[in-house]
Amino acid sequence: MFQKMKTSYEHTIYASYVGYITQAVVNNFTPLLFLTLTATYGFSLQKITLLTTVNFFVQLLVDLLSVRVVDRVGYRPAIVAAHIFAAIGVAGLALFPHIFSDPYVGILVSVILYAIGGGIIEVLISPIVEACPTERKEAAMSLLHSFYCWGQVFLVLMSTLFFAVFGVGNWRILACLWAAVPLVNTIYFAMVPIYPIVEEHEKLSLKALFRQKIFWLLMVIMVCAGASELAMSQWASAFAESALGISKTVGDLAGPCAFGVFMGIARALYGKLSERIPLKRFMLGCAILCVLCYATASLAPSPAAGLLGCAVCGFSVGIFWPGTFSIAAKRIPGGGTAMYALLALAGDVGCSGGPTVVGMVANAAGGALRTGLLVSIVFPVVIFFGISMVKVRKF
Repeated sequence: MFQKMKTSYEHTIYASYVGYITQAVVNNFTPLLFLTLTATYGFSLQKITLLTTVNFFVQLLVDLLSVRVVDRVGYRPAIVAAHIFAAIGVAGLALFPHIFSDPYVGILVSVILYAIGGGIIEVLISPIVEACPTERKEAAMSLLHSFYCWGQVFLVLMSTLFFAVFGVGNWRILACLWAAVPLVNTIYFAMVPIYPIVEEHEKLSLKALFRQKIFWLLMVIMVCAGASELAMSQWASAFAESALGISKTVGDLAGPCAFGVFMGIARALYGKLSERIPLKRFMLGCAILCVLCYATASLAPSPAAGLLGCAVCGFSVGIFWPGTFSIAAKRIPGGGTAMYALLALAGDVGCSGGPTVVGMVANAAGGALRTGLLVSIVFPVVIFFGISMVKVRKF
């Protein structure tokens, strides 16, 4: 079995699936604790918002550094180190507030550590799978990214079950349990084969990459893809509790959990239908649906309709991120690590900016999260026009 693990690309893909589950833990576990951290340590809404901002800002910096560093270090050492950082950071949520004199500093250090791991994972997983000798690359990419969604759903379900059985007060134990996911995958990635991403003679220089007009358009689309996804998913739990008046258990299940289910369905579904539905047409339809979902969540008079908007929003944003990667891989085949890193950087700009915009607008509106979510409609609107340009213009 171990010999097959070292030679079979299927195991590389399986490890990559777990890598995206790790990414889901990194990005979505702390938001489940936003109100718990506020009650435990007395953090303000601004401090809570800063945690998300720091997470994705650090991932952004890692993306930027990866443009030059990853090819020198090597993919295997980098992806193994990423999982180690993620494991220490997630476990640190439970431990570091007691080590540092200021609990908030301890939480921030944890966020920075797991953000480093998450940033490296985000840059490397997609090109690692793209390099595997598989057919139907668009389908493989969409299916890969669906595991981020299944990871998010599994995270919310297991966390909700844990809180129901053992109480929210034992969240520190749960943090240590979730840290086991990246810890185990560290060993897995140390053993599986990793294929060359782009042959050296085919690789574009940064200067040549920057001359590609479509590259810059895809960068803009990636910013809005990250913002469209995270603006809703990061605030769904708090939105359900505060704006819709729903309990934490129901809110987590009907908010971020349902969001993740629908996002996973969208990615898995397109993995099956990729040969029949053109990618860009599917992305255009999803952009329109995303606008409707944000409008429904923020303007609907009933909690049920608001939760439906949150949930279906997951379906609408599902294809944006993997779809943009697939377009880039097809239109700029020599982009290599630099292209994937810069696209991930653009996505993280959106991941950081989207939730931050929601928090800042909500704070300015007296804590009204509905207002913050309503402003986020601008992100899918930009995606619609961006994909339209990719579809009808020659770049």
